Amino acid sequence: MPTLDERERLDWLQLIRTPKIGPITFHQLITRYGSAADALAALPDLSTKAGRSRPLRAANRDAAEAELDTAFARDTNVIAFCEDNYPAPLRAIADPPPLIFVRGHAALFEKPAIAIIGARNASGVGRKIARSLAAGLGEADITVVSGLARGIDGAAHAAALSTGTVAVVAGGVDVIYPPEHAELTEEIARDGVVMSECAMGQRPTARDFPKRNRLISGLSRGVVVVEAAARSGTLITARFALEQGREVFAVPGSPLDPRCQGANRLIRDGAALVENVQDILDVLAEQQRGAREDGHDLFDWNPEPVAGEPDPEAVAALRQEILSLLSYTPQHRDDLIRELQPAPGLFADALLELVLTGAIDEHTGGRFSLTADDD
Repeated sequence: MPTLDERERLDWLQLIRTPKIGPITFHQLITRYGSAADALAALPDLSTKAGRSRPLRAANRDAAEAELDTAFARDTNVIAFCEDNYPAPLRAIADPPPLIFVRGHAALFEKPAIAIIGARNASGVGRKIARSLAAGLGEADITVVSGLARGIDGAAHAAALSTGTVAVVAGGVDVIYPPEHAELTEEIARDGVVMSECAMGQRPTARDFPKRNRLISGLSRGVVVVEAAARSGTLITARFALEQGREVFAVPGSPLDPRCQGANRLIRDGAALVENVQDILDVLAEQQRGAREDGHDLFDWNPEPVAGEPDPEAVAALRQEILSLLSYTPQHRDDLIRELQPAPGLFADALLELVLTGAIDEHTGGRFSLTADDD
């Protein structure tokens, strides 16, 4: 795969920082125009031609250049989706980030990974289980991924420091959050990986955590839930894992403890029950056997072929069909495809134009909705 030069990396960052453009829209633009530079040049005309009242303007280039300068000054690698050291599992999800910011050792992405996540207000027993599972996975040469939150996440990271751990954060990789994990963050950056798709210096907000959660599951072959309330962000990560075709594991807990209700429900709904690390390793071995028998890699990436110039009338008609199905509640792209059964290239063009006109919004996990904002 190609390595971006300095100008191309800046083009990519400027494009993904442009308002209305999320990962799916970004990749559709690259597929359509061949490069970020050509996509940036086409944005104003494309957005007005599709019906936007005012041309869509690209993000400020000087700001993008300053962001890259800050990253490099703080020993942070900015890895593009098209480059060899981009994590293969992440490349295979519905909405892979075009660029990731990485502090630490990107070579860890080459090892198989398992995520361990759970309650922030974890019990002592829950933390002990997380540490035991993380240490056992590390001994098996498996990277431990988590979200650097309090409780289960922190326990899992700490136990895997010597064998390899990846912390996926909801803000910039140079922002310490939570504050009590300042030392742990620096230890992970030194011996493992701290990773994000967010801008340098960005403080995490509530809407950033679901975006981060899809990356935790996307990097991993499976997600282990150790203590989770019936309504928690941990279960959002488990949902992403299922949508991404990852295995979901859960550690059972007392039915009297609210912190265990979510994990117990996952087991009831079909998650693999985990009592020790061997339970996880057995499932991973089965995955690997199945992949060998099928003759493909677990994370094969098959991009859509670039089609010819779309038929404007067909795209316009499909745009109306998509709008008729969407509401203000985000709906997964795959659900729209199943309902409409359109030609793949045609669907991509219609979705792209609806986003660029401001008619619909792109959400985390490959979901779209009608936009509530006026153009």
